[in-house]
Amino acid sequence: MSALGGRQVLVLPEGTRRLIGRDAQRMNILAARVISEAVRTTLGPRGMDKMLVDSLGDVVITNDGVTILKEMEVEHPAAKMLVEVAKTQDEEVGDGTTTAVVLAGELLHEAERLLDQTIHPTVIVSGYRMAAEKAQNLLSEIAEPIKIDDEVLLKKIAMTAMTGKKAEGSRERLADLVVNAVKQIVDKTDGGYIADIDYIGIEKKPGESTDDSQLIQGVILDKERAHPAMPKRVKNAKIALLDCALEIKKTETDAEIRVTSPDQLRAFLDEEEAMLKKMVDQVVATGANVVVCQKGIDDLAQHYLAKAGIYAVRRAKKSDMEKLSRATGGKILTNLDDLTADDLGKAGLVEERKIGEDKMTFIKECKDPRAVGILIRGGTEHVIDEVERAVHDALSVVSAAIEDGKIIYGGGAPDIELAKQLREYAETVGGREALAVNAFANAIESIPRTLAENAGLDSIDILVDLRAKHEKTDGKNIGVDVYKGKTADMKKEGVVEPLRMKTQAIKSASEAAIMILRIDDMIAASKKEISPPKGPGEEEEEAGEE
Repeated sequence: MSALGGRQVLVLPEGTRRLIGRDAQRMNILAARVISEAVRTTLGPRGMDKMLVDSLGDVVITNDGVTILKEMEVEHPAAKMLVEVAKTQDEEVGDGTTTAVVLAGELLHEAERLLDQTIHPTVIVSGYRMAAEKAQNLLSEIAEPIKIDDEVLLKKIAMTAMTGKKAEGSRERLADLVVNAVKQIVDKTDGGYIADIDYIGIEKKPGESTDDSQLIQGVILDKERAHPAMPKRVKNAKIALLDCALEIKKTETDAEIRVTSPDQLRAFLDEEEAMLKKMVDQVVATGANVVVCQKGIDDLAQHYLAKAGIYAVRRAKKSDMEKLSRATGGKILTNLDDLTADDLGKAGLVEERKIGEDKMTFIKECKDPRAVGILIRGGTEHVIDEVERAVHDALSVVSAAIEDGKIIYGGGAPDIELAKQLREYAETVGGREALAVNAFANAIESIPRTLAENAGLDSIDILVDLRAKHEKTDGKNIGVDVYKGKTADMKKEGVVEPLRMKTQAIKSASEAAIMILRIDDMIAASKKEISPPKGPGEEEEEAGEE
């Protein structure tokens, strides 16, 4: 609404909410900080878990930032932007989601203090941009190189990602699996390496302990044999990968077949049978003893395959077919007529195993597979879900470290070093932007402060000690040792993170904070109530009433 010559002019529809200026900024900052505070207590090895119960009563217990935010039903648009920060961090790096959200919340908290000092939002935005750029350059200087052959350091990266999660008890065993899996699927390029973790299949089954998780040099299919008469184990497997159905195709157009005598029906059925037999004979002729089909396999075709001693799996997922192609060296064919012996994949063993209640197909002992599988075990469904999240984080950070070839040490060490150097940088900036750069430095210090708080330590004492040690020339790797309750050298403690994790967190957190700060007018339309659809009877009644 607006006033014109003493009269009110309705510009927006009735029921629309509008916030202008400082009110809009305060509300947006408050909403974003609520999201930040929700995940703050989960940060670090001593972080707490959240129990999330959805409308159906399904329970998720986790301390993984992005999982918490995905499960929460967030309504406020500014709060949704922080959820997007976590999702971006998860897609780009796979870990550090809580760090990114906490940092975004702190940047807005510091900005609010500057707004209260009547500093214009554009000045704060300008200072934040300068600080974010400087921080990323400083991180590159702090970072140290890592080589793909350095398995000890890669395992430390994997273990750092799993610390504080339910997988912590078996993290050494899992770190071994993770590093071996990532190294197996790495592709060498001119400029370095590419590690696409989509080629690592993860299957999870409750039962036994997390230590019984295993790496399969091949692929795990959550499928059983198509027919009970098929062999359960096939050694020296030659695998045909088919993206076509072993069934009689239906005609493209509607067709009608008129049968006037039993002989004609018999001939029709015999022809169908002969066609299916021919299909199976084509497979047998290539020397294949295992068939993995992306589409269906007719019951009769299953019978012929079983008689030929062929192990067959039907309706395999497209992603599993791609993994199989990379693991076994076979080609995925869409036309059975093109199948030759050269197109077959090879594996040392294909077997059906019963794990828990389900039967699964293991295609393993592949020679130098370019795709592998990890089978995760654990006591209960909730445990293996959380272990899977921990393994995914570990796979992501190890692949990021191999791709970038740069690492930093964790435990809040780079954050304190960045804060120190940003304060020095602020003195060279001058003007009001210097206040925003200092505010950025304060926000970054919230990471080690939160680590200390979550471990039940005195955060002020820890921060004072960290600042003092970082003033020394050899103090850049000093961080918070949450187990001993004091500061320690993170390099010696083996707390290692990929450089990308911190740079992406700073990038996405600062961008989200800047976007929220630039909003000075918020117009929210009233929610429309959607009436439930009426049944045919109700509509007739209403028509009758009219």
